[in-house]
Amino acid sequence: MKTYSIAIIGAGPSGYFAAQALQNLESDELKFSIDLIERLPTPWGLVRSGVAPDHPKIKSVSKVFEKVATAGNLSLFGNVEVGRDISLDELKAKYDAVILATGTSVGKKLGIPGEELTNSLSAADFVPWYNGHPDYANLKPDLSSDTAVVIGAGNVAMDVARLLALEPSELDPTDTADHAIDDFKKSNIRKVYICARRGPEFASFTSPELRELPDLEHTNVVINKEVIESALKRVGPEPEKHLKSNLDAMLNIASNDSHPHQRTMEFLFQHVPNSINGNGKVESITFTTPDGERTINCGLVVSAIGYQPKDAHGLKVDSNKIANTDGHVESNLYVVGWAKRGPSGVIGTNKSDAADVMKLLASQLPAEPKSKIDLAAVLDAKIVTQPIWEKINSAEVAAGEPLGKPRLKAISREDLLSLGEA
Repeated sequence: MKTYSIAIIGAGPSGYFAAQALQNLESDELKFSIDLIERLPTPWGLVRSGVAPDHPKIKSVSKVFEKVATAGNLSLFGNVEVGRDISLDELKAKYDAVILATGTSVGKKLGIPGEELTNSLSAADFVPWYNGHPDYANLKPDLSSDTAVVIGAGNVAMDVARLLALEPSELDPTDTADHAIDDFKKSNIRKVYICARRGPEFASFTSPELRELPDLEHTNVVINKEVIESALKRVGPEPEKHLKSNLDAMLNIASNDSHPHQRTMEFLFQHVPNSINGNGKVESITFTTPDGERTINCGLVVSAIGYQPKDAHGLKVDSNKIANTDGHVESNLYVVGWAKRGPSGVIGTNKSDAADVMKLLASQLPAEPKSKIDLAAVLDAKIVTQPIWEKINSAEVAAGEPLGKPRLKAISREDLLSLGEA
C-alpha cells in the first residue's frame, strides 16, 4: 500500500470537495494523507463569509465538510498563510501534489470614472463585511443616503440588493455580523436599484432566488413588465429551460401588485454605467440606456460584476482564473474551484469539478510517494487544528442559541483564536 501526501491550500468548498474526491479514490493499494491549509482561523470559505445570511439552508453543506474533515486522513492547518508561514515552492517540494483551492476574492473593476470615490464599493468587500469576515470588519460603508445602486446581474448582486432593501429586523435570527445588523438598522436606505448592463434574457440570476423575492414582507420588488415581455419575445417560443424559468420568475414579480411598503428593490435592465459622480464621495451614477443617458442620485454604489484571484502566488492568471489545463497547472501543482474555472457556478458545481481534477492528479502521481512531512513542525504559526476549530464552532453556536441565531460569529482573529483556547 502506498500513501501519498497531498496539500490543499484553501478550506472553502472546493478545498473540501477536493479532499472528499481524494478520499473516494482510496483503495487497498492507494491512500492519501491530506493537509488542508487555510489562512483564516475558520474554514468553510464562502459558506461562512459569502453565502447570504438569510439563506441558511445553503450553509447546511458544512455538514459534508465536517464529515470529510473527520474521516481520519485529513489534518486542518487553520491560521496558516502560504507565502507568509510557508512558501508554495516549499510545499511543492515536500508533498507529492499541491492543490490550489484559493477561489477568486477580488472584485472586478467597472473601469469608469469615479469608481474610486468613497462609498463606491465592490461586493467582494461588502459581502464579507456583513458576513463577519475578519479582514473586512472595518469597512464601514456609509448607509446615510436614501438610495443605493447595485450593479450586476447575478445572485451576488441580488443578495447585496436584498440585504440593503429588506427590513433589518429580518436579519436578527441570522448569523449576519452584529456590526452589520447595527448599521443596517441605522440605515436611511429605502430605495435600491439593481442594474444590469444587458437585457433580462442575459441575466445570471437563478430562478429559485428570484421566486423568493415576492415573499419579502416589508419590501416592494419592482420589475417593468413590458421589459420582461419584450425579452420573452426575443428569446422565441422555445428558450432553454433555465432561461424560461428565469424569465417566468421575473414576469411573476413584474405582475405582482405593489404594496405600500417604505422599502423598494427595483430591477433596471440595459443600464450601462458610464460614470460615478460626486465630490469626494458618491452622489450619483450615470448610465447609458436605450432611451439615452440617465442619472440616478444615490449615496452608495456596489459593483457585483465578477471576481478574480487575489493571490496567484506568481502564477499566470488568464481570464480571471489561474492558467491551467483541466486543473493541472505545472509539475505537481493543481487547481480547483473558482481559481481553476473562474467565478461561475454554485457551491455544488465544485464537487464534480474537484472530482475530475483529482482523477487527473491520481493518474499523474509518481511511482513512489515522498516521505510524510510533519507540517506543524516546520511552521512558526498558531495553528488552528480540527479540534480547535470545533471548539470555536461550538462556542459560536452556543452564543447564538439564546438569541435565536444559528451562531454568533466572533469577528477578529484574536477573538476567534481565544475561543479555541477556552
